[in-house]
Amino acid sequence: QVQLVESGGGLVQAGGSLRLSCVASGRTLSTYAMGWFRQAPGKEREFVAAISTSGRSTYYANSVKGRFTISRDDAKNTVYLQMNSLKPEDTAVYSCAAGVIATTQASTYNYWGQGTQVTVSS
Repeated sequence: QVQLVESGGGLVQAGGSLRLSCVASGRTLSTYAMGWFRQAPGKEREFVAAISTSGRSTYYANSVKGRFTISRDDAKNTVYLQMNSLKPEDTAVYSCAAGVIATTQASTYNYWGQGTQVTVSS
C-alpha cells in the first residue's frame, strides 16, 4: 500500500505558475511510475503528465506540453508538477497516482491521492 498526498494548489492569475507536490508514504516511491490527472467541474478526469519509474521518460497531454513539467525526487518520496503559463482552462482538481507503468490511462494506476484544487483566474 502507498498513500499519496498532494499539495501546492491554490488561486493564481492567468500566466502565473504553481508547483504541485505529491508525497508518498507507506512504500518507497522509486518502485512506482507516477502520473498527474485533473478533473474540472462537469468534465471527465483527464491525463496531464506521467513519469517512468527511472525518471528517464516523461509524457504530457498536448494541452500542457511545453508549459508543465513532471519530475520526481525519490530521496524525498515526492513527485512534482511544475505548471507555468497557466490558463483559466487549467482550473481543476489535480490528483497524483502511482502505478506499475507510466501511461495516460487512469485505469492503470493503483493508488490515488485526494487531489488539490488549482484555480486560474483570467
